[in-house]
Amino acid sequence: MKKICVVSGTRADYGLLYWLMDEIKSSSHFELQLIVTGMHLNKSYGSTWHTIRDDGFNISAKIQLPLEDDTAKGIARATGDALTGFADTLDELKPDLVIVLGDRYEALATATAACILCIPIAHFHGGETTEGAFDESFRHAITKMSYLHFTSAEEHRRRVIQLGENPDRVFNVGAMGLDNIEQLELLDRDDFEQSIDFSLKQQNVLVTFHPVTLEAETGSQFSELLNALHSFPDLGIIFTKPNSDTGNQAISEKIDAFVTAHPDRSIAHTSLGQLRYLSAFKHVDAIVGNSSSGLIEAPCFFISTVNIGDRQKGRLAGESVIHCKCSQQEITNAIQKALNQEFLLGLRKTSNPYGTAGAAKRSITILESQPLNGHVKKSFFDLPEYVRPK
Repeated sequence: MKKICVVSGTRADYGLLYWLMDEIKSSSHFELQLIVTGMHLNKSYGSTWHTIRDDGFNISAKIQLPLEDDTAKGIARATGDALTGFADTLDELKPDLVIVLGDRYEALATATAACILCIPIAHFHGGETTEGAFDESFRHAITKMSYLHFTSAEEHRRRVIQLGENPDRVFNVGAMGLDNIEQLELLDRDDFEQSIDFSLKQQNVLVTFHPVTLEAETGSQFSELLNALHSFPDLGIIFTKPNSDTGNQAISEKIDAFVTAHPDRSIAHTSLGQLRYLSAFKHVDAIVGNSSSGLIEAPCFFISTVNIGDRQKGRLAGESVIHCKCSQQEITNAIQKALNQEFLLGLRKTSNPYGTAGAAKRSITILESQPLNGHVKKSFFDLPEYVRPK
């Protein structure tokens, strides 16, 4: 039986990996190993490792990271600590395959350690682009360290191949997050309101705004969003707090100040978890901020997304997504459009560019067909010779 090690460092990637982990756990071919790190182990971010344990997964190892310093230097040092931790842990667990999702610095450290230890890597959600974050560079670096690739769209599969990966090892399985929408029994309005301790208004938005790590003024950018929200005094606002990226504390402090000043129409949560987070999509009118969930999961609910700034720039997006610059006036205009009933009704005719649910089952079928014999050598796959237009 082959040992597959899954790594999770945030509430978000755990939600995306849940059903794949469940498939691996149930497979007669594999033994599931699980490493949790990063935000999961930090009280400031909800100590979400408890959720993983309560969901019935055995945690093989925990790697604690120093997340108190949210400066660029602090994140760089945390990445170094992560590399040391993963080197020791992977050497002890000796998995036959490591599964890494996405593009965060914890994932980069995981892939670097596994690559040096000659442990094959399967990378999920490669080939995507997010021009406003250093995650962009991390994602493509992880692609080059990985042997198997599972992408969320055909466009992303082509981009991974463009990076020199053999098409025979690159599989378009769809977006992992769509499985949650199909599998979870989402909360009705009353239960959702009770679970978040907030009464929804006639119109509501879910706001998730993460630091834009390649830009210096994330705090002031978020202030532009808060100023725009003042233009909608009757709007119910549910805030989820940001990831542990550079500058996250400034955003969290501004959220707390806003909610303190407007307790009748806003609420903030460090982490909603997958059930409450996706249930929010069912009951709000729009997603506002710069989270990938507004582009990937939101279209399944036929709600609009206001995608602010450059954090998600370049990522595949459907007709439900309204892109705007990070200025008060542009955000205000975008929210007005997002809440327009005619626009919302039109979304009923749209489809999600990330496909349909079933990514976990498609992925486990592929994994079970792979020999997983420790092979890590690969040749660079050259595209057909480029012919310059005349």
